[in-house]
Amino acid sequence: MEQDAVAAVEDADSQLMYRIERPVYDEALIRSQLLKHKENSTTLGQRLAHQFRCSSKKAKAAALSFLPILTWLPSYPVKQYLFSDVVSGLSTGVVQLPQGLAYAMLAAVPPVYGLYSSFYPVLLYTFFGTSRHISIGTFAVISLMIGSVAVREAPDSMFYVLPANGSNMSAVLDVEARDARRVQVAVVLTTLVGIIQFVLGLLRFGFVAIYLTEPLVRGFTTAASVHVVISQLKYLLGVKTQRFSGPLSAIYSVKAVLYDITSTNVSTLILGLVCFIFLFVIKDLNERFKKKLPIPIPGEIIVVIVSTSVSYGMSLSDNYNVDVVGKIPTGLLPPTAPEFSLLPSLVTDSFAVAIVGFSMGISLAKTFALKHGYSVDGNQELIALGLCNFISSFFQTFAITCSMSRSLVQESTGGKTQIAGLLGSLMVLLVVVAIGFVFQPLPQTALAAIIMVNLLGMFKQFRDIPTLWRNSKIELAIWLVAFVASVLLGLDYGLLAAIAFAILTVIYRTQSPESAILGHVPGTELYCDVDEYEEVAEYEGIKIFHYNSSIYFANSDLYVNALKEKTGVNPEHLQAARKAQKKQKEKANGNHSFPMKMMSAQEQGVTHEVLSYNNAEKEQGNGQLGDRHSESVSEEAVFLEPLSTVHSIILDWTPASFIDSVGAKAIKQVIKEYAAVDVRVVIAGCSRSLMSELDTLQFFTGVTTPEMVFPTVHDAVLRCQHSKGSYGTT
Repeated sequence: MEQDAVAAVEDADSQLMYRIERPVYDEALIRSQLLKHKENSTTLGQRLAHQFRCSSKKAKAAALSFLPILTWLPSYPVKQYLFSDVVSGLSTGVVQLPQGLAYAMLAAVPPVYGLYSSFYPVLLYTFFGTSRHISIGTFAVISLMIGSVAVREAPDSMFYVLPANGSNMSAVLDVEARDARRVQVAVVLTTLVGIIQFVLGLLRFGFVAIYLTEPLVRGFTTAASVHVVISQLKYLLGVKTQRFSGPLSAIYSVKAVLYDITSTNVSTLILGLVCFIFLFVIKDLNERFKKKLPIPIPGEIIVVIVSTSVSYGMSLSDNYNVDVVGKIPTGLLPPTAPEFSLLPSLVTDSFAVAIVGFSMGISLAKTFALKHGYSVDGNQELIALGLCNFISSFFQTFAITCSMSRSLVQESTGGKTQIAGLLGSLMVLLVVVAIGFVFQPLPQTALAAIIMVNLLGMFKQFRDIPTLWRNSKIELAIWLVAFVASVLLGLDYGLLAAIAFAILTVIYRTQSPESAILGHVPGTELYCDVDEYEEVAEYEGIKIFHYNSSIYFANSDLYVNALKEKTGVNPEHLQAARKAQKKQKEKANGNHSFPMKMMSAQEQGVTHEVLSYNNAEKEQGNGQLGDRHSESVSEEAVFLEPLSTVHSIILDWTPASFIDSVGAKAIKQVIKEYAAVDVRVVIAGCSRSLMSELDTLQFFTGVTTPEMVFPTVHDAVLRCQHSKGSYGTT
C-alpha cells in the first residue's frame, strides 16, 4: 500500500542531506493518484475573442513595441546623456562620412548614394530600433553582396555604344547609363530586402538568426573580407580591370589584376600606400591608448581631407591620371518608385542580403545589450531594419545593416542612446545638402585604403581556427566550409552552401549522439556511464540504456541498433538460438512427447524452463508477443535453458525532448521483440511534455501500457528488481 512521501533535509557536518521515502512510481500510478489535468473551461471562440480584443493597455503596448523611442525619449536624462551623445554622434559621423563614400564603390554605385544610405536609414532606426549603441548604415559585406548583384544584372558589356559621329573608332562604355542601371538594381534589391525583413519581423521570425551560428558568420565575414580586399586592389594600383561576379569571381579578379599589373599607376599606388600606412598606424594608436584618449583619432576623415586637398592642389586627376570620386550632386533626391520589373531575378539574392544583414545587426546589438544591461527584441530589430531598407529605398539608397567599426566608435566614445546615431546622420546630411562638391577631387585609392584598413580586424578571425580545432571539430568544419565556399562560389551561393552544411551537422549530431550503459553509484540514486567511472556498477540482469538525443524518423533505426549493440541483447540472435536449442532438445529426447506441464528448476537440478510448443507464445511475455510464427506441436514439451542473463532493459529518456510517430512505432516494435525472448523493456525519465506527445501518438495501446513508464531511472530499477522473478507482472 502507498505510504505518504516524507522528505527531510538535515544539516550534517555542514552538508545538506536529502532523504525521501515513497512508493515506486510508474505512469499509471502518477495519473491515477498524483496528477490530474486542469480542465479548460474556455471555448475556442472565447480564446479568439480574448486574443483579438482591443483595449487601451494593448494599444499602448503595441505602440511602445512598434516605436521603442517612446519608451526612452520622454524620460531622456538630458544633463547626464546629452553631452556624451553629442561627442559620440560627432565621432561616429566623422567615420560614417568616408565609409559611406567608400562602401558605395563596393556596391557598384556612385559615391553619393553611399551618403544617402548613411542618412535616411539611420534617421529611421532612431525611431524603430531597440539597440542603443549599434551604428546603422553602410557595411562592407552587405555592400559587396549588393555590388555583385548589380554587376551581374548590369555588366559593362551591356553598355558599350558606338560613337555618334559614325567613325571607325571602337565602342565606348556609357558609364552614366551603366551606373544608372546599377542604381536601379541596388534600389529594387533594397526594397525587396526591406519587405522580407519586415514580413519576417511581423511573423515573429527573429529566431532565424540561430541558423547562422557564430562559426558560420565568422567564416562567412572573413571570406567577404577577402572579396572586399580583392575588389579594392585595382583601385589601390590604379589599373583598369573588369568587375566579376558569381562563382570563382575572386580568382578571376586576382588574375585580371595580375595580368594588368604592368600598367599600374605609380602615383595612385604611392598615394594609396601612404593612406594605408597612415590609417594602420592611427588605428594601432587608437587601440593601444583607447583608455587614455577621450575620443579616437579620426584617421579616416583626416585621410579624406588631406588626400582631397592634395588631389585638388596638384590636379592629380588631370596631370597623373589618378581616378577620383567625381561629381557629387548637391541636395537630396525626390522619392521615386523602384523599377519593380527587376524583382523576379533578385528574390534569391534579397533573402541572402536580408538574413546576413539581420544576423550581423542582431549579434552586435545583443553584444552591447549584454554589456550595458538592457535587452533587444530580435523581432522588432527585423521590423526596424525592414522599415529602414524599404522606406529609404524610395530615396535611392542601398541595403544597410550595422557596422562593427562604427558601432565600436559610437559605444567607446560614450554614446548612450540612438541620439548619437541621429547626430552622426545629420553630419552626413550637411555634406549632402551643402558641401558635397568639396569631396569631388577625393582619390579613389584613398577610399580603397580606408576600406582595407577597416577590414583588418576581420582577418583576425583566422585565429578562430586553432581554437576551434581544440574545442570543436564540427564547428571548425562549419567555419572552413563557410569560408572556402564563400570565397570560391561567391557570397550568395557560399552562404547557402554554409547554411546547408550547418544543418547537415545538426542532423549528423542527432544521428550520432553519445550512447552509454548506465550503472549505479553506490549509496545514491545516481546513474552514470559504466565505461567512464570506475565507482559505478551494473545491477545483475538489468541494462540501463542512455541515448543522448530525441527519437524521430532520422535516427529511430540508429537508436534501435545502438540499443542492441550496447546492451549485448539482440532479440533476433536469441530467437535463432532458441530455435536451435529446441531442435537439440528434440533430438536429445528422441522426439518423444511429454505431458504438457511446467517443470521447476529445482526438479531438474539445473536452471531451465519447460514450455509446450502450442502454448509457448502465450507463456513467453505474458501476452506481449512479437511477430513470431507459432509452432503447434500438441502435447509436446521441450526443456529450454535461459538464453540471456538480462531480464530487464531500462530506456533512459531523460535527454529526449520529443518523439514522432516513426520513433514511437520503432520503440513499440522493440518492446515486442524483446518481450518475445522474455526480456522486459521499460522507459524512465520521460518528461510531461513527452508524455503528452506519446498520448497523442496513441503509444499506450497493445503491448505498451503506462505501467511501463517511470519518472526516474531509480524507480524503474526498483520495479525491475522486484519483478525479476515474474516477468510481465507489475
